Amino acid sequence: MPAFGKVYLIGAGPGAQDLITLRGARLLAEAEVVLYDALVTDEMLELCPQAVKISVGKRCGQRSAAQHFINQQLVECAGKYSMVVRLKGGDPMLFGRADEELSALEAEGIEVEVVPGITTAVAAAAASKQPLTKRGVARSVAFFTSSTAPGHPEDVAIPSTDTLVQYMGGREAIATAQRLLDQGRRPDTPVVVIENVSRPDQRIGRITLAELAHGLDGAQGPVLVMLGEAMKTRLHQPGLGEPAADALPPARQA
Repeated sequence: MPAFGKVYLIGAGPGAQDLITLRGARLLAEAEVVLYDALVTDEMLELCPQAVKISVGKRCGQRSAAQHFINQQLVECAGKYSMVVRLKGGDPMLFGRADEELSALEAEGIEVEVVPGITTAVAAAAASKQPLTKRGVARSVAFFTSSTAPGHPEDVAIPSTDTLVQYMGGREAIATAQRLLDQGRRPDTPVVVIENVSRPDQRIGRITLAELAHGLDGAQGPVLVMLGEAMKTRLHQPGLGEPAADALPPARQA
């Protein structure tokens, strides 16, 4: 018998249960143990009723499992079970700390397979019906986050692309907007803000960069911010000029 089982790093997608891949759902149904992130929904965990479930969630501003402890748990579970799933929100290879977990498992000679998932930016573009690229307007996209590893500077330059998508952008809205304004982005640059992408409590807000500089009111779940000329609403786009009932409002100006 091998000393270790096999570990699967699976992307759960943005939240909705039916947006996980068929391969991901099949492996969840076969898993013996599932170590899952804070952003993984209860509905997603219904796909693995047979498995031991271990929460290893990491949420900004909240007490959560340290990464080195998660790495250790993965190695320990691989020593106890033949099929281990590490279930991550979105895609494991984008802002998912996959490099650290892969390195820890590879150092022990543990077999690992990565199953991709729909990253939140793509789901947000679909939910808001705002393509991230647009012929003649936007042909480059950058995904970024303000979170950095310990010991690394927080003021890393924001990418210079046509469309910008900031993950975990709610808490950093004011700082990000001000830096972009300082870099020469127009105050009327269109911005789309989406909270809880693909979930029943999803909310979408359409504002400008100048409004984003005042922050966001009322956001409770994870927020993704998309900005650039590609975010401009189309002439006959439904809801143009009228905020939706579930819209995410900008902060009130002082």
